[in-house]
Amino acid sequence: QVQLVESGGGLVQPGGSLRLSCAASGFSSDSYNIGWFRQAPGKEREGVSCLRGIRGRATFYANSVKGRFSISRDNAKNTVYLEMNSLKPEDTAVYYCAADVRGISVVTPEHCYGMTSWGKGTLVTVSS
Repeated sequence: QVQLVESGGGLVQPGGSLRLSCAASGFSSDSYNIGWFRQAPGKEREGVSCLRGIRGRATFYANSVKGRFSISRDNAKNTVYLEMNSLKPEDTAVYYCAADVRGISVVTPEHCYGMTSWGKGTLVTVSS
């Protein structure tokens, strides 16, 4: 059974940093597409950063986070991370880890969509 558990959210001041973790179980996270999404109050969920785990490697970053956020994975721990730097109030959202073990999602440098399994999310609040 696929499970994704996020951690690392919290309250941080503008300009600060946080590292989110997504512990995966029930599948090997380096073999499937996996990534981070977020949903701010009153807004639609959006892709933040994704890794393509099959058919060659690719990494997606939303334009709004390029140069500030970095996605990585630790295969030994079956965990994916999102390092977030220079945080802004507009980064405030619930951040979700998502993966696709059915092979229907798309991850390219320009797009990330179609994930089929989701974690419960972790809240990130950027405020002074």
